[in-house]
Amino acid sequence: MTETHDVDPEFLALPHRQLADAALTRCRELGAENADVRVERHGSQLLRLRDGRLEGSSDSQDTGFSVRVVHDGSWGFAAAVDLSPEEAARTAERAVEMARLSRPLSTERVVLSDEPVYADATYVSAYAVDPFTVSEADKVALLAEWSERLLAADGVDHVDASSYAIKEQSFYADLAGTRTTQQRVRIEPEVTVVGIAPNGGGFETMRTLAPPVGRGWEYLLGTGWDWQGELAELPELLRERLLAPSVEAGTYDLVVDPTNLWLTIHESVGHATELDRALGYEANYAGTSFATFDQLGTLRYGSELMHVTGDRTTPHGLSTVGYDDEGVAAQQWDLIKDGVLVGYQLDRSMARLKGFDRSNGCAYADSALHVPVQRMPNVSLQPAANGPSTGELIAGVDDGLYVVGDKSWSIDMQRYNFQFTGQRFYRIRGGRLAGQVKDAAYQATTTDFWGSMKGLGGPQTYLLGGAFNCGKAQPGQVAAVSHGCPAALFQGINILNTVQEAGR
Repeated sequence: MTETHDVDPEFLALPHRQLADAALTRCRELGAENADVRVERHGSQLLRLRDGRLEGSSDSQDTGFSVRVVHDGSWGFAAAVDLSPEEAARTAERAVEMARLSRPLSTERVVLSDEPVYADATYVSAYAVDPFTVSEADKVALLAEWSERLLAADGVDHVDASSYAIKEQSFYADLAGTRTTQQRVRIEPEVTVVGIAPNGGGFETMRTLAPPVGRGWEYLLGTGWDWQGELAELPELLRERLLAPSVEAGTYDLVVDPTNLWLTIHESVGHATELDRALGYEANYAGTSFATFDQLGTLRYGSELMHVTGDRTTPHGLSTVGYDDEGVAAQQWDLIKDGVLVGYQLDRSMARLKGFDRSNGCAYADSALHVPVQRMPNVSLQPAANGPSTGELIAGVDDGLYVVGDKSWSIDMQRYNFQFTGQRFYRIRGGRLAGQVKDAAYQATTTDFWGSMKGLGGPQTYLLGGAFNCGKAQPGQVAAVSHGCPAALFQGINILNTVQEAGR
């Protein structure tokens, strides 16, 4: 199936250029040093089934535009939903007025880093079947068929199935002359089975490991993931979990599957290397960062095996774009190299503030009505070029655990002390898997954990995980982001028994 699409004609029919011309002309007349306009239309569809029956269906779409300015060294921002040139000019006036009002409160002059001009650029993400062209009846039928098949299996008492699809369309223009038009599609399917233990023994759940991706409806039909194989395994995995013994707390070697490790990367590396967080600008929502700017180039983040990149070009990545919301072209760069902190995530103001040559394209707003903030790219741990398979990593462990799939997590405001659970924990004895255990969580500090990494899987173990719901900023914004990684071996990790920790 082809993955080449054009931007939807309905979006192209909106008066982008008229709005931009009216707003930017007024910004120039009012003396703005910089100004940009974003016209955006965001659509989403969520379907939820419970035990094979449709429980909820929602479709939403919001359209609007915004004007952001730098005037006399201060930010100004305003947004509107009336797509007329007259309203665009008035919105520009409000943005400049906001900058004037904020000027007495500003402690630093805002200056943006330079970026080449992209006069008329278009980007459309890679997908084959636009999920918004598939009928709701066909979508429900597929999820219902999956659910009914699982409900027929022994030990499965309930099934939750869902599909969440998003299409983002944007037009960007600035005073320098950049004009970009973009369209991105992403989708998140999920299936969870529930088993109830007899005699009031509680219940257990088991969820699919398939990550959300920058693809279309073809993803649910088998492109990029073996849904049939995974669904067939879920009932037995659930039955095994119901009978699994509780883990014995202690110190273990840990082989972490990429279906789990992506979330640890997100929380302990992705958020910690946001420069606004490291500088203390992002302090109210989930804190700052231990990886402060004075440690750039010297902080020993992890073992020498550790090579982490920021990337807005990853195929099918959730944070993959052609250009960010400041007109910066997508790119890839190093965040951690040979275990040492060597880079940060930047937008144009942060890049100029700290003397970087250029932004690396990390500005994003989740709506036309919100101001762009520095947001996470696809942050990924690179595999070892000739590294071992997951099975070979497990074979090298005498006494340990193998962790598969993400579940709950907790991390402090500095992105330093954390604990993570998983969908499944397996005992490793003598280099072999010895069945599931439950009630386990691994706990460490960020530098201790990554410093203990002694084995890194090869490209054959690499997987792109991710989430739709990364939160940041006040007022809060939500962004989707992917994290690729291989399987990895960590030595001497503290394992908690969560039931005992809860005092039960």
